[in-house]
Amino acid sequence: MSEHAARVVLTAIEKRPEIETELIDAATLPIPTDEAGEAAKNPVFAEAMNRADAIVLVAPEYNRGYPGLLKHVLDTNLHEYIHKAVGVVGVSAGIFGGARMIENLLPVLRELGLVTIFWDVNVNNARTRFEEDGELVDDAFLAIDKFLDELVWMAETLRHGREHVTLGGPG
Repeated sequence: MSEHAARVVLTAIEKRPEIETELIDAATLPIPTDEAGEAAKNPVFAEAMNRADAIVLVAPEYNRGYPGLLKHVLDTNLHEYIHKAVGVVGVSAGIFGGARMIENLLPVLRELGLVTIFWDVNVNNARTRFEEDGELVDDAFLAIDKFLDELVWMAETLRHGREHVTLGGPG
């Protein structure tokens, strides 16, 4: 169901001509599982993260947590994330729409240097939200536009900061 949710969000992003985007499926990245952290870095993924001003993570909730593969992939980069905006879309079969997964993922994102926005998208009861072909049955419950407005604002603000504001100061 997360793939369906990712496609819904991608479609909303693609309606905004000012945003250049690409969908990256963590499960298809050629990242070794017998290495960790920067030793497992994939140069193509790292370059995508370097180019990005913002990241949208779409992830399912598993037993109140996020997928281990997502954590492994995120850990392969460090400096690429610093002062970049991130928004999270939670997906779950239950009523909370991945809120508990998001709650557990936020400290990890912060530790990586990403700046989380205050809007999330929660796709609850995911098994009933999509047709077999992935089409959304009803989007009235999604606040994707508010989510993207905040993400774009944060991305532009942080890009300005990265380009024009130096950290630290004289002695």
